Amino acid sequence: MNMRHGTKARRAAGSVLAAVALTVSLAACGGGDGGGDDDAGKSSSSSAPAADKTEDGGGNTVPDTSQTLATVNGSDGFQVIIHTAARDDGGFLTVTGTIKNTGDKKVGVPTEWNGRETQVQRTGRSLAGFTLVDKAEKKRYYVLRDTDANPLTTTGIGLVDGGASEAFFAQFPAPPDGTTQVDLQMPTMPTATIEIS
Repeated sequence: MNMRHGTKARRAAGSVLAAVALTVSLAACGGGDGGGDDDAGKSSSSSAPAADKTEDGGGNTVPDTSQTLATVNGSDGFQVIIHTAARDDGGFLTVTGTIKNTGDKKVGVPTEWNGRETQVQRTGRSLAGFTLVDKAEKKRYYVLRDTDANPLTTTGIGLVDGGASEAFFAQFPAPPDGTTQVDLQMPTMPTATIEIS
């Protein structure tokens, strides 16, 4: 009789412990309002630093287009205009610009712009394939990634209507302070030499 009551007590205690462990596990995994890590990852991979952007009348952010560092024309009808290449306090170099479809038909941006890495390809369309080359230091810089391997660049540019433009940004590690000029390499496009501000 005593042994049977002990077994029931142990089973009850085990059930309580399992329920507590399940509750703690679910609480640790998050959930709730859906505004957790997914939103943080999206904001870090789809917006440029505020210093390089202004707002249009509709609340959308656009790059500062008051200057042009380089204009590159591709054979597929795309034109890439580089507006700024600015160093940030955190040791980054942020490049902003505009991608324009100079044709009259809707065209998809080259898939080569996404980059070839498996980790960034899962994020969908991006400019992770862009690179900077510092010829003086003989170094190549790739678009930065966040802790979830999302590229720190504009994402989601797939099809561009004829005559339409899309603003973009891309963040790279900053070259040494002595470097004032770098080459921006975009797959399928000619290289653009740009000055760092």
